[in-house]
Amino acid sequence: MTREQTFDKLYRMKLDGMARALEEQLGQPDSAGLCFEERLAMLVDAQWLWRENRSLAARLRNARLKQPASIEDLNFRHPRQLDRSTVRALAACDWVRERHNIAITGPSGIGKTFLCCALLEKACREGFSALYFPAEKFFRTLAVAYADGSFDRLLSKLARTDVLAIDDWGVVPMGERERRHMLEVLEDRNQTRSTVVTSQFPIETWHEVVGSPTLADAIIERILTRVHRIELRGESMRRLVRGRESREAES
Repeated sequence: MTREQTFDKLYRMKLDGMARALEEQLGQPDSAGLCFEERLAMLVDAQWLWRENRSLAARLRNARLKQPASIEDLNFRHPRQLDRSTVRALAACDWVRERHNIAITGPSGIGKTFLCCALLEKACREGFSALYFPAEKFFRTLAVAYADGSFDRLLSKLARTDVLAIDDWGVVPMGERERRHMLEVLEDRNQTRSTVVTSQFPIETWHEVVGSPTLADAIIERILTRVHRIELRGESMRRLVRGRESREAES
């Protein structure tokens, strides 16, 4: 079998990582000094890494994060009471393995969305599936699915997702339909999957956000069961950045 045939078969078997590593080996004279087992181990490692990177890229793509974000890029210098030790603990993703939820509250522009996306990005890196929704799109997606008959299929998809994020919850007013749809989603995920909710409204006001006393109790209970609370306080980071950029432009 010729070298070209070997490469062709590797690519046809979707062993792209191994094929590329083999090509690199053939171009490196030092590789000839390695024994067969060493060269094979290097090829297997390359294929494994290629597959892992491809899977991660797919998970991140499917997560539909609002913005690129990572735990490593979080700003702890800004005075917003973001505790480094809390974030470090959450970065281990045991909260996902243990089916815990996260509630992030704080004023607009404080960095809730970035933190949310960073937590989801880390979960994807740990091998978990994730899905991000702005609250408005979340309810609109549920309404469309209900109207076109794909509601049950969507519920099943959401129930299988390891981490579901609903960002900026409470900004969009909730009617009876939104309340019942959200309860169905949370009920399917209750203590079986992890949910992240961010909101400008303090947790003690969430009953007013939901609007219906009976459904509010059910919805909030499912969010706050086994929950990690992060309450951000301080001045808007967006406002500080705009102010700094304005001063730099004037100087």
